[in-house]
Amino acid sequence: MYGTVINVLAIIVGSIVGVLLKNRFNKKTQLIVFQALGLTILLVGIQMALKVQNITILILSVLIGAIIGESINIGLRIECFGIWLKNKIKLNDVKFTDAFVAASVLFCVGAMSIIGSLDEGIRGDKTVLITKSVIEGFAAIALASSMGIGTAFSVIPIFFYQGSITVLSGYVQSFFTPYMISQLTAVGGVLIMGVSIDLLDIKKIKIMNMLPSLIIVVLLSLFFK
Repeated sequence: MYGTVINVLAIIVGSIVGVLLKNRFNKKTQLIVFQALGLTILLVGIQMALKVQNITILILSVLIGAIIGESINIGLRIECFGIWLKNKIKLNDVKFTDAFVAASVLFCVGAMSIIGSLDEGIRGDKTVLITKSVIEGFAAIALASSMGIGTAFSVIPIFFYQGSITVLSGYVQSFFTPYMISQLTAVGGVLIMGVSIDLLDIKKIKIMNMLPSLIIVVLLSLFFK
């Protein structure tokens, strides 16, 4: 799990640097950083979504996942966790929960998380996760400079998500086929595009209520494949 630990440390360091830089920016600079971040995240989401191999499965996954997520109100539960976490560490940061949610989706969802964790667990190769760490360290600087220290706490789900795949890699290797990873990455790309739209203040989207789509796409891919 050393690769995941490096990834976690890179995000924490990047977040701290971003928060320190934030204090040097005026309101206009913070706004333009926020907008630039939103546009670049949109591009990442589009690139990921274009990896789709079966568009019908993608559409069904997002629709069914959104309905399930809304019915049990995942977003509210995660928001309550973010508020509890903020109060626990006694932070006065109005964007804490938004930063935590945006960073968690951005850094957890994607092929590099799965492939990198499998590579480390099966072959002991940390190359993909180290590359991911460098990219996300710089992304954390940009995100934290505009949204705050909540970015750093995204390492909680990242550690458990990637760490679990690494530890269980011997059992899940055959499960995560190239087709499965492509479909999962594509749905993740759609969610990341939603994060971008939210960051750009175009429309408030309940991204967290769409998270079950990541499970639904796995089930539908297995069924149809």
